[in-house]
Amino acid sequence: MEFNALQTKFYQKELEVNALMEITQAVNSNLPEEDLYKIFEFTLRANLQMEKLCLFVKEEDWECKVQFGTSKDFNQVRMGDACLSTRKIAYIDQMNLDVTCFEEFEIIIPVLHKDRLLAFVFVKSIGDEINVDTTFIQALSNIMLVAIENKRLARKELEQQAIQRDMEIAKNVQNYLFPKELPNNDKIHIEAFYQPCRTVGGDYYDYITLDHEDQFVVCIADVSGKGIPAAILMSNFQAVLRTISRTAENPVQVVKELNYQLCMNANRENFITFFLAVYDYKKKNLRYINAGHNPPLLMNGKPEVEKLTVGTTVLGAFEPLPFIEMGTVEDLEEFSLFLFTDGLTETFNKDEEEFGSERLEVFLEENYGMPLQELHKKLLEELHDFSAERNFSDDLTFLSCRVNNASV
Repeated sequence: MEFNALQTKFYQKELEVNALMEITQAVNSNLPEEDLYKIFEFTLRANLQMEKLCLFVKEEDWECKVQFGTSKDFNQVRMGDACLSTRKIAYIDQMNLDVTCFEEFEIIIPVLHKDRLLAFVFVKSIGDEINVDTTFIQALSNIMLVAIENKRLARKELEQQAIQRDMEIAKNVQNYLFPKELPNNDKIHIEAFYQPCRTVGGDYYDYITLDHEDQFVVCIADVSGKGIPAAILMSNFQAVLRTISRTAENPVQVVKELNYQLCMNANRENFITFFLAVYDYKKKNLRYINAGHNPPLLMNGKPEVEKLTVGTTVLGAFEPLPFIEMGTVEDLEEFSLFLFTDGLTETFNKDEEEFGSERLEVFLEENYGMPLQELHKKLLEELHDFSAERNFSDDLTFLSCRVNNASV
C-alpha cells in the first residue's frame, strides 16, 4: 500500500511537472491569451481531476476567464467583498460569503505577484475527499497570469510607441500647414504664435500673397475638436484654401467654396470658425468675412479697437450658407490687425474666470505701437500670470499684422 501510494504521488508530481512545462512552452511560444487560458483549463481538468473550477482575473474589473463543471454561468457573477479580501488559501465552507454561488466550490486560491492580487481560482475535486494540490494550482496560475500581464504591458508599450510615431508624423504634417516665413519689412510685418494643447491641434493661420504682391490674404481658423482628427481636417481645409484663394474673384467666392468642400469631406460632423481678410495695397482697403470666428481687432492708426464681425456662420454646418456678407474697411494706410482663436480669451484663472475679450482689447490699446515680438512676449506673460501657470485647456493661436502703406 505504501509503495502504491508513493507511486501515485510520484505519478501526480510527474503530471504537474509536465503541466508546468506545457504552460511555460506555451508562454515562450507567445500564444494568444485565449490559448493560454484553454491550456490552463485542459491541464487542470486532465491532470488534477477537477470536478469544478472557476478562474477570476483582475483586468479593468474582475472577469471570469475559465469555468467548467459549474451550475451557474460565472460570467454574470460579481466578486463579493469576502472573496476580494482573501489573501491566503481558504476553505469555502469556513468563509462568511456574501455571494452564495461560490459555495459549490471547496477551496478559494488567491494568486498574487509581488503582493499584488492577480486572480482567484475556485476549485472542487472529484469525489468526497478534498484532494487538491493548491500549491501547484497557485504556481501554475501565477506563471500564466504574469506572462499574460507582461504580454499586455508589451502590447501597450508598442501601441503607445505607434501612437507616438503617428503623433510625431501628424505634428510634422501640421507644421507644413503654417507659412514657412512671415513678412517683416518696411511695408508689412506679421508675427504669429501657435501652441496646441496636445501634440497636434486644430488651429490654423496663414499669409498668402496675391496679384504680384499687390494684395495679400491673412486668415485664421479653428476646427471643432482636438488632436489628430482636427489636424487632418484642418490640413484638407488649408489645401483647398490655398488652391482657390489665388483664383477666386473675391472673399465671398472663397468662403462659399470652402464651406462646400468642408460639408462634403466632413459630412457636417465637424465645423470650422474662420476669418479671412484681403488687403489691397493700391486701393488701401480691407475686404473680409468672419465665419463665426472670434472678431479680429483692427486699430487704424490709433489705439482704438474696432471689431471685425461682418460675415456668415461657421463653415461645414450648412450647405449652402444661410447668409453671407462681406465687410469692407476703406482708407487703411497704417494699421494693425490682431487675429486670435478662443484659446486666448478662454484662458481661465484659479477662480474659473476667463481672460476675455475686454482684457485683450485693453492690453492692445495700452501697448499700441510696441514692436510685435515684444507685444507677443508680453501678452504670453500676461496670460501666464492670469492663469497662474495653469496649462491651457485649448489650442492657443494669435497673429499680429502691421501694415505701413502711407508712402505707396
